[in-house]
Amino acid sequence: MGLQLTGRWVWDFWLVREQGLWHVFYLHAPQTPDDPDKRHFSARIGHATSVDLRSWVVVPDALGPGPAGSWDDMATWTGSVVAHPDGGWVMLYTGVCSSEQGLVQRIGMARSHDLQTWLKHPDNPVIEADARWYEMLDTDIWFDQAWRDPWVVQDPERKLFHAFITARMSSGDPGQRGVIGRATSPDLINWDVGPPILVPEGFGYMEVPQVFAAGGHWHLLFSAPAWAQAVRPQPHCTGTFHAVSDVLEGPYRERAPVLCDTVGSSYGGKIVETRTGSVFLAFRNLDGSGGFVGGIADPTPVDIAADGAITLVESHPNSRS
Repeated sequence: MGLQLTGRWVWDFWLVREQGLWHVFYLHAPQTPDDPDKRHFSARIGHATSVDLRSWVVVPDALGPGPAGSWDDMATWTGSVVAHPDGGWVMLYTGVCSSEQGLVQRIGMARSHDLQTWLKHPDNPVIEADARWYEMLDTDIWFDQAWRDPWVVQDPERKLFHAFITARMSSGDPGQRGVIGRATSPDLINWDVGPPILVPEGFGYMEVPQVFAAGGHWHLLFSAPAWAQAVRPQPHCTGTFHAVSDVLEGPYRERAPVLCDTVGSSYGGKIVETRTGSVFLAFRNLDGSGGFVGGIADPTPVDIAADGAITLVESHPNSRS
């Protein structure tokens, strides 16, 4: 069944589980069949709940754009949610503003005690790109300033929070500057931006990262459209890519993609642990004619091998999450 909204596009998403109930936060915007890419500049962060990752109950939106003149007054984009050590939850999310035509991306923070009502931090944004390592806006080189999609993980030993971020290097071939940037924080408010954690060859973008531990490894998932792959093996595939490390800080080594095809049928994949094992979810991206579809697909079980490889496996018809 998955998650779809009548008259609205649904795409990037992230999940958390509390007391047996799954919460999904996702981007949505009014459908514009003439140009689905317009959705990015009217996006809000929606919210739905589920007991099985298949049937969803839509609840009020989590976050939307701020008041006119604010740093996120145009659209709110992808982020992640993590439990706060003092209780409640923290969401890091991306914002863009009208005064910059949505071309410069920054990261803000919001807090909630119940995953339902979210309050933005008064001193947002809390993380901005650092020119020592990352590309600033220069439309002669690239069409926007990438600094988005923060995925937050807490180091289980040092208790330091790590944000993994879609970014671009400050130098090099413009078509191959895509990296996963990183920032660290002791409190989810004060962040130190550091150098990239993953710098593979050939990506213009590495979007919607997810980092998680499983099977004795740290796994990093990310997505990239075919047009943002400069020198990747032919034919280009679009979907969810995969890298592995022995430690959270990296370095990460590329592995085979989790799900990738030349059509680009799915995108922005995430893996979560359920009562019956790990499952993979992604949003429906393009159809056979290249048209945007939207909506979150049903979960597919995955096998995570001892060497870190991730493989999709057949779903049991009676499996539950």
